[in-house]
Amino acid sequence: MLKEFRDFALKGNVVDLAVAVIIGAAFGTIVSSLVDDVITPLLLTPALKAADAENLDQLSWGAVKYGKFIAAVIKFIIIAFILFLLIKGMNSMKKKEIPPPAVTPEEVILLREIRDALKK
Repeated sequence: MLKEFRDFALKGNVVDLAVAVIIGAAFGTIVSSLVDDVITPLLLTPALKAADAENLDQLSWGAVKYGKFIAAVIKFIIIAFILFLLIKGMNSMKKKEIPPPAVTPEEVILLREIRDALKK
């Protein structure tokens, strides 16, 4: 049973998935910092000051804290856009496979030879 678990855990797909999860978590941290430390102060703070709501995380309506929800939506949109750009870039980097030329059947080759012989 231990051998089966080891074989399962060391399969390429499982290891690739583990690496993807770790990189995804780190990427999420980077995007959170981007939204919290760069986008919110530069872009949202002037708009929030104009609306008398200077801190996005403290926006609430009664017990509903919709400011945190807005920040989460912004983070999601940024992550989705960056992933879209990454996938688009990876797809364009793939070699465009040119299909090999179709093999001409022997019958067609023979018929062409007969045609050419009859023309002479």
